Amino acid sequence: MKVIAEIGTAHGGNIEKARALIDEAASCGADIIKFQWVYADEILHPDTGFVNLPGGSIRLYDRFKALEVSPDFFRECLEYTHQKGLLFACSPFGLRSLEELASIKPDAIKIASPEVNHIPLLRACASYYGKIPIILSSGVSTLGDIEKAISILTDGKKLGKEENGIVLPPLTLLHCITFYPAPEDEYNVRCVDTLQKIFGIPSGISDHSLDPVLVPVLASAMGGSMVEKHITLSKKTDGLDDPVALEADQFSQMVNALRQTEAIFGRFGKDFAAGGNCITNARLLSDGTILSTSQAEIIRQMEMQYGEEKVFRVLGTGVKKLAPIEIQNYGRTNRSLHYTSSFEKGHKIESKDIAVLRTEKVLTPGIPPEFLDTVTGCVLQKDVTSGSGVEWEDLLQR
Repeated sequence: MKVIAEIGTAHGGNIEKARALIDEAASCGADIIKFQWVYADEILHPDTGFVNLPGGSIRLYDRFKALEVSPDFFRECLEYTHQKGLLFACSPFGLRSLEELASIKPDAIKIASPEVNHIPLLRACASYYGKIPIILSSGVSTLGDIEKAISILTDGKKLGKEENGIVLPPLTLLHCITFYPAPEDEYNVRCVDTLQKIFGIPSGISDHSLDPVLVPVLASAMGGSMVEKHITLSKKTDGLDDPVALEADQFSQMVNALRQTEAIFGRFGKDFAAGGNCITNARLLSDGTILSTSQAEIIRQMEMQYGEEKVFRVLGTGVKKLAPIEIQNYGRTNRSLHYTSSFEKGHKIESKDIAVLRTEKVLTPGIPPEFLDTVTGCVLQKDVTSGSGVEWEDLLQR
């Protein structure tokens, strides 16, 4: 079980704070340190809306702009991470950040959930498949979205669990709920097993819930090979994700709990097939799925701590679909096509006129990014406003 300490942008652009966060993650037993390579223009439009922070209301775009740092910053973080004996991963959010990230030779590229439908980014990441391990989160996405993303990333290459001469597999898929904080009861943790079986690649969980133990341990019980959680020096600082991140004592608690589950698998064996030393739990797995002795023991321990009903709800059905809390954000948190400026009727759209962005707060979502090439070259049949989503009715048929 690989544990990712998601630092994200909690460093606030301060290299000393970044080092302190790496130190904290290392002392807590993390295996992988992860950052986010932010350029505001790759993520959202300046007019996307405001976010309330301790210092007052500020444009979300400006908040991301303030988190931009130079490539040298991440190069220093990578070197320091390696000095600690840990792996360095980072999330790019567009073609520029991906190119710069690849140039420093990270141990893994992490594709965040909102970028599952960022087709240009996925196509660019595909050139690194088999060379740099890729970790794909799957929050605020459907099964079809995930299937399309994996198809683009692998581009017909062989899927599998081979180590690829590196520490991590070529592709790992993380089940996720894109909401902060995410409710444990909606996590549907059995999807970890579902996704692994459907796509035949290692799966795990990216957990945005507040509890340090419940979702990660159940994900391990369901065969997860990776867990990601945000880490912070203090929940009271002003990082965007600090309120849902774990402080050192909680992060250590999570890691210790995960190592205990590994010990249980070591004692009983990690056999998920029916038969042999297995038991069934008709109440939890009413569809007839058979639990190994190891799984049943881990679930029993979680029930003792959290209660049977809570564990039952968190495990869910295993059917991959949008969590109820995500439905309102589907199409807004993930990517769509937006105008970069205001244009008048009759304008012929060039590539620079359209961007693949998150809609977020107040703007209107556009058509999916897969139609970027189709839209380029079209002529507007009405005036459009900068930041608004591209709609088919905006365009004259070619």
